[in-house]
Amino acid sequence: MNKIDLRRIDLNLLVILDILIQEGSVSRTADRLGRTQSALSHSLKRLREQLDDPLLVKIGGRMQPSLYAQELVENIRPILRNLQRTLSPRADFDPATSSRTFRIALPDFTLYLFPRLFALIRHEAPNVVLEWVTPKESVLLDLAEGQIDMAVAPEWLSRPDGVGIASVGNLRWACFGRRGHPAFSHWSKRQWAKWPQLVAGASDQLRTPVSDAAAAAGLKRITGASISHFSAVAPMLAKTDLIATLPAIVLADALKTFDLTAVRAPFSIEPMPHVLIWSSRHAQDPAIRWLRRHIEQAMSEIVESAHALVAKL
Repeated sequence: MNKIDLRRIDLNLLVILDILIQEGSVSRTADRLGRTQSALSHSLKRLREQLDDPLLVKIGGRMQPSLYAQELVENIRPILRNLQRTLSPRADFDPATSSRTFRIALPDFTLYLFPRLFALIRHEAPNVVLEWVTPKESVLLDLAEGQIDMAVAPEWLSRPDGVGIASVGNLRWACFGRRGHPAFSHWSKRQWAKWPQLVAGASDQLRTPVSDAAAAAGLKRITGASISHFSAVAPMLAKTDLIATLPAIVLADALKTFDLTAVRAPFSIEPMPHVLIWSSRHAQDPAIRWLRRHIEQAMSEIVESAHALVAKL
């Protein structure tokens, strides 16, 4: 048999062949498909010519498949079923009854995003589970492959193919310390450079927006302590004379709880644009679209709260 050119094969003809073999009759197949017998016979003739095989032979008043047709249908039947499932309208996502687990990669400076997101979702989806995944080096590849549902990350981060993004705001900076800190009574660039600072999430040896902005202003930050996790920032500032220069969203909700003071940075620091990222393969999944809407709302709320804080300084 000559090599088959798949571009010439009509998928509908394979569907017809499958039903013809099931029914064993052109007339019953025509009734099932709502077509005339002559149209069906014409379709079978085309497929016979394309595949160079009789496919169906009338034996004892019933159409019987050739060995090739039987093997062909056994192989294509699961493919046709999978295509049918794939192309069928997507099932609606019902938050009220779903028990799905969503994995979300969030930097820990968005400490107050997770509880706010949980509170938003809990009203609509009491059985949905949120899993906070700590970002790691492979997080975006994991996301593109569908192992993670969503991630919040800096806009400048190199992204692989196969992901979609949406802006979730530009993070503005502020300086923080305990209430009554002597640096804030005469706050200035000099005071900023004089007092030891708490550096979170990165070594002071690495370039950051703060170190770049300080260098541009002719200043150098003195590192008094360095920690890996932003969750420890507020307790450290509350009990020491350290100050910290951070995105305002890190501590905007912690000022009252830990009796902290926020002041405007004494020099200009460029805001950090952040984006929400998801796998392009799941972009039309109703559940992912629902989750994205809620993350964007929660992120918008904490960014607006932080920006309102900065505006008052």
